[in-house]
Amino acid sequence: MNCRKLAVKILNRVLNEGGYSNIVLSKELNEVELSDKDKALLTEIVYGVLRRKKTLDIIIANFIKDINLMNKNILNILRVAIYQMNFLDKIPSYAACNEAVEEAKEISESDSKLVNGILRSFTKNPDDINVPGNKIDEYAYKFSFEPWMIRLLIKQYGENVAKKIMTGLNQIPTVSIRVNELKSNYDDVYDELEEMEYNIEDGSVCPEAICIKGGKSIENNPLFKEGKITVQDESAMLIAPLLELEEGMQVIDLCSAPGGKTTHISEILQNTGKVLAFDVHESKLGLIKDNCDRLGITNVEVNINDATKLNADLISCSDRVLIDVPCSGIGIIRKKPEIKWNKKRTDLRQIIPIQRDIMENAWQYLKRGGIMVYSTCTLNKEENEENIEWFLNKYKDCEIKKVFVGKQDNLVYNKDGSLTIMPNERMDGFFVAKLQKK
Repeated sequence: MNCRKLAVKILNRVLNEGGYSNIVLSKELNEVELSDKDKALLTEIVYGVLRRKKTLDIIIANFIKDINLMNKNILNILRVAIYQMNFLDKIPSYAACNEAVEEAKEISESDSKLVNGILRSFTKNPDDINVPGNKIDEYAYKFSFEPWMIRLLIKQYGENVAKKIMTGLNQIPTVSIRVNELKSNYDDVYDELEEMEYNIEDGSVCPEAICIKGGKSIENNPLFKEGKITVQDESAMLIAPLLELEEGMQVIDLCSAPGGKTTHISEILQNTGKVLAFDVHESKLGLIKDNCDRLGITNVEVNINDATKLNADLISCSDRVLIDVPCSGIGIIRKKPEIKWNKKRTDLRQIIPIQRDIMENAWQYLKRGGIMVYSTCTLNKEENEENIEWFLNKYKDCEIKKVFVGKQDNLVYNKDGSLTIMPNERMDGFFVAKLQKK
């Protein structure tokens, strides 16, 4: 099975059947025999097409009456071919064109003629693309975002910052890992990775982070299997230290799966105290347990719990509470580019009452003097600053504590003391606020 054909199969699963790109792709990579070079190409094509779908569709629409009437398989064959022609220098246009035509033949002769016609027309005048509409439509073509999301970002952040955000969300993410101090130390892990010929450097912000710029898949690495390291974005790595943890504390992580922040809390606590890790999906609890086992963590209790419903057993029981609430995920588009296409404006509004229910319940679980950290992986201010403002107005026993994690171009300290992390190639878009119970 060649890369391009496999890419079309994966794109059909993600775009037409609602699969998650990271899960569908890793399943296929495990099942097929491909060289490392081909695996890298397949990954680049799948994520590239998902990232640039809007741009690709505007190009295709220049050569056809109505893109919405096209066979969905044919559309994905065209997207893959035009992505290769437009965004990848290492593949000659004629090769991408020929392969696409051959693939389309398997569907029908007339489809292969259509594909051939569109690709040859595009090759003749690749710069001659007409983008109908206004400035927002031009940005949709340039940055490949839905117009409603572009308008939202411009309204909330202004035009220049919105363009920076979209540029950041289109970056190819580098992998970062967190060193597990329970099993090893930073310098030893760093040296071992260098010996294994990984291209690495220190993290941008977090002292326990190492950025992997090149090398084999980290999940098959012995250091990962031994639990000396865990894969985590640096934005997510900033969260647990903000809880001001002290050994022996009881901590609740209300939305824990897959357990990246939970295990970080335990590592900081040096396996002392108790961490109550909850999630609403029973199917995901195993992921938290597996991570704890691999990392040698013994102070975590994993249980099913719906964070939107008050649990009377937990009232006033905890020194610290973390709520990494479910959100629209706009900040993690680098890693899950299909969020651009499967989210609607109404989805963003519908999630806010859920977030507020979780905030109110979590507040009940916190002892006086305790600290609650609220985090999201979105950049929508309605889910971020506006939720915090609403909460502070409602709970007079709450005060916001200023977050400071260092000086970087992409760290934006908001007026209210919260932090917005702007996305770049090293970090996801994130928001975090720290609240103390008087």
